Parts: sequence; C-alpha cells; structure tokens
Amino acid sequence: MDIFGWTGNILVIDLTNKSIEIEKPDLDIFNQYIGGKGFGGRYLRQYATLPWDHPDMVICIFTGPLTGTISPTSGRTHILSKSPLTGLVGDSSVGGKLGTRIKRAGFDGIVIKGKSKTPVGITIKDNHVEFIDATQLWGLDTDIIHKRIRPQNASLASIGPAAENGVRYASVMVDQYFAAGRSGLGLCLAQKKIKYLLVDGTGHCRVKNPKKLKSAREDILRLTAASPALMGQFGFTCLGTGAVYDLMDNRRMMPTDNFLHTSYEHASKLNAAAYTKTYSPKKHGCLGCHILCKKIGTKNNKILAMPEFETMSHFTALIGSRDIKLVVKANELCNHFGMDTISTASTLACRREITGIDYTPETVLSLLEDIALNRGEGKLLALGARQYAIKMGQPETAMAVKGMELPAYDPRGAYGMALGYALSTRGGCHLRAYPISHEIFRKPVATDRFSFSGKARIIKIAEDLNAVVDSLIACKFTFFAAGLEEYASVYEAVTGIETTAQGLLKKGEEIYYNERIINALNGFDARDDDLPDRFFSEPGSSGNNISIPPINKNNFLDARKKYYSIRGLTKNGMPRKDKAKSLGLLWKS
Repeated sequence: MDIFGWTGNILVIDLTNKSIEIEKPDLDIFNQYIGGKGFGGRYLRQYATLPWDHPDMVICIFTGPLTGTISPTSGRTHILSKSPLTGLVGDSSVGGKLGTRIKRAGFDGIVIKGKSKTPVGITIKDNHVEFIDATQLWGLDTDIIHKRIRPQNASLASIGPAAENGVRYASVMVDQYFAAGRSGLGLCLAQKKIKYLLVDGTGHCRVKNPKKLKSAREDILRLTAASPALMGQFGFTCLGTGAVYDLMDNRRMMPTDNFLHTSYEHASKLNAAAYTKTYSPKKHGCLGCHILCKKIGTKNNKILAMPEFETMSHFTALIGSRDIKLVVKANELCNHFGMDTISTASTLACRREITGIDYTPETVLSLLEDIALNRGEGKLLALGARQYAIKMGQPETAMAVKGMELPAYDPRGAYGMALGYALSTRGGCHLRAYPISHEIFRKPVATDRFSFSGKARIIKIAEDLNAVVDSLIACKFTFFAAGLEEYASVYEAVTGIETTAQGLLKKGEEIYYNERIINALNGFDARDDDLPDRFFSEPGSSGNNISIPPINKNNFLDARKKYYSIRGLTKNGMPRKDKAKSLGLLWKS
C-alpha cells in the first residue's frame, strides 16, 4: 500500500498476556477516520457499553496524518477511553512530543487493552516494544518518575499517586509539563497497572508533496503572525493562556465563589502580568509549535510550570483565594500527583460552599494531598464535585454537566458557551465548540454573547471543526487565525488525497456523531444535555454597564431543540437511524 502521511501501522498491546500485534487498516479507513479523535472513537465504539474499568476496555493514543511533518502545531496527541468520572467518551488533546515520537517509531496510534497483574512500564523504540516491571515506581509522583527515567529525546507519559489511589479526575502527565486532563484518563491507565509509557523513534513521515506543504505552512504562519490574540504583545505567545484572565473578569463572566458570582474584586492583582513580574516566565510549548503558549518560570532557582488560565482562575476566584503563590504551588502539586486542576479546584469550591468555611493556603495544599493520597476527607473529594455534593446532601452545589466540572467561563455571560457546555459529548467542556472565540475574541466574526440566535448551528459546525482539528492533529488556537481551507491544503500536500474544507468538515460531523452514538449507548439523552439550575435562577455579578441576568430556560431549550434538528438527532437528543446511515455509521434506535 503506497501511503503518505500515515505509517499504515496501529500498535495493539494486550497487557493481560504481554503481547502485541500490528493492525494495518486500508487507506480508505485512514481517510475516513483521519487519526486522533477519529480513530480513537472508531476503536471505542466497539467496546462502548463495557464499564470503564473492564479489562477489555481500550485506551487509545493516536497521532494524525500531519504529525511528524512541518505542518504547524501538529505535535499534539489525542488520548481516548471511557471516562471514570462521567461514563461518557473520555478524551484529551495533550501537548509535548509524544505524538511525534509515536509517529517516528512507525505507528499512527497505540491501542491498549487487557490488564497487567503488576505495575508495568511500556517502552517503545521504533518497532521494538518492551514491558518493564514498574513495581518499585508505583506510588511515586510524576516529577520523580521523570527524574528516575530521564527520557532525554524520548517522550514520557506517566501517572501519579492520584490515579493509583482512584481519583476520578486523575490526569496523565506528558513530558513533565503537559497534562492530559479532564476525563480521568490517568485512572484508566492505573486500572490497567500502567505506570508509564516511554516512546522514541528514528523514522520519518512520508509526505506526498513537500513543496505544496511548505507553501501551505507559510500561509498558516503568515496568518497566525497577524493575529494579536496569538502573537501580539498581550497574546498567548507572550503571556500564555493567562492573557484572558483580565478579559474574563472585565466581561463579568469569571466564575467566583463556586459560580455564585461572576466577577472577582482582586482579579487585577492576579493576572498574567503578576506572574510575569514574580516568576519571569520563558516561552515553552509543544514540539514543532511556533506559538509556544506554555510558560515556564523560575523562583529561587527552582523551575516552575506556570498555570494555565483555567487554573489561575479556579484556584483564585472560584475558591476565594488571592494568593498567586498558592496557585503556582497547587498547579505543581496537581501535576506531580497527576490530577486535573479544573476538576480539583471546582470540587474544592463545592466543598467551600457546602461547609461555609473559607480556605487558607495551608488548608488547600493539605486537601490536595489528602485527595491524591486517599486520606480522610480527600476520599470523598476524589469522587469529583457531583458525587461529593450528592453524598453531602446538596447536589445543587455541584457546578458540573454530565458529571464533569465546568471550566472558567460563566455561561451567563456567553450563551453559546451555555449551549456548548450542555451539549458537549464529554461533559462540561469549553473545547468541544469553544464559542469564546466568536463571543469574546470576535474570531472569525463577532456574535452577540447574550443571544441564542444562530448559536445552535454555530455550535454544531464548531464541534465538527474541532473534531477534525483533534484528528488531523492540530492545535485549536491556530484556528483563531487560520481555517480549514489552509489545513485542507496541508492535508492534500501530506497525504496526496484531494479534499476541501467542507470535505474535512463532513468527516468531523461523522466523528462527532459517533460520539453521540457512544454516549447514547450508555443511556445519555436530552435529560443530560442541561446546565445546573443555578444558571437559570440566579443572576451573575452585573457591573461595568454590563447586566448578567439568569439564562432564560425557555430560550435555552428552544436553542437546544434547534441544535438537535441541525445535528440530526431526535427530539430527545438521541441519534437517528437515517442520519447515522448517511454518515456511514450504525445505530439501532
């Protein structure tokens, strides 16, 4: 098979008997599912109704056809399984160099099934796979693991004590500073007794038309260079994602006190500039990325990863803290323990509202250790905000959708975000549709953030777009400036397969609809496509000539109904047999 972009090989690992096999799908299958999220969903669909911790449940780690090429921002990796936190499709796009190393080792992806009897490390060097006894490493945090293994040019993905101790929102740390967070994927690895994955490769990706790829790359670089949000003095390149901290507060949509309020009076002293002054951060990022939104700072000769925007916001406004040193330390502990910072802080905010007890920095750090190490009150907090609130008898205090805690954008200040949260196939997620791009950043065009008008179709198209982005592989931030037109040219140049932006968008629709089918098979329907009651009954914090009323529930439901129609779902949010068939998918209603 003459193939470009892909290697044509998928590594399937069975941990039960420590065996491997190489699957070689036809080119038509690669072109249909692309890679990343698309291929992960293809494999997960086969095991969709199994419990997340069943030995046969798969963990999928996929690259895309653009991985390992000079295509801008193609160095990310997509990890997918069934979420222990939500029971939904659980996935994460993670930075670093893991995807590139997998590709250079000769694989388009890795599918892991079975379960090891004892802790294991998996090392891959080109086509050689080895299983290493990791018993002595079990219980160690991810920072110590990185220092023990010393990956050098290889890429290292590992879990920490949080995953080993059953934290439902445990993350996977990649290359020391990059977290595959949100869905509890770290716990998926721990259930199979995987402590780490170490990958290196010396191969190269075949490109059909290098000259055309170079031209398409230059188009994308030119567009991103002209974007103030990405490359400007106050954009992501210079300040990281924390650049939006002031903006969210100014727009009166910063989640404060567990979403009871939407503005934080101390925000102006807790922004990205404050971290720059204290920690003098340097640019860092994924392999092959020119935006470099990750920031690494220093304090007293100690290297520290700077928190992302959501971490900055949730470990200050959401929990009522005004200490940036606490934010940096909490971020460090969460990374070392292997815990998602959004879910962790949101669960702590839920606890604060229920108990009425404010936090000191010492209390927060102590609770983080209790959660990760399965001690005392941490045992309940490790279940996530929804289960914690239920067990405390106050389920209404959990600010979560389908069991996943909400990130740092209050939906009362952006109605597209309200719809996006409710409809996301992985729960309370801002990245499935990322309506902030047009509602706040005004890219590609501005929309009225206090209106549902047109939002159903916009959300649907954005979900399809981002499904493609996570399959190609690329970074969503690039699409503040470039579009699928440019990446269709890249795809053609790399693979030799003719396509258009609309052609790619159609593939994204299939990939996303497949996730709706997987969730439907697990009992999710319109009852789950909703928001916490707080957003419909309580106003946010008005000010700056901005009014933040409660969301009108009838308008929300009307927009959701329109989305179901546009997406090709039933009135109850379930897949339709005719729509599934038109997309080449199977669904028995």
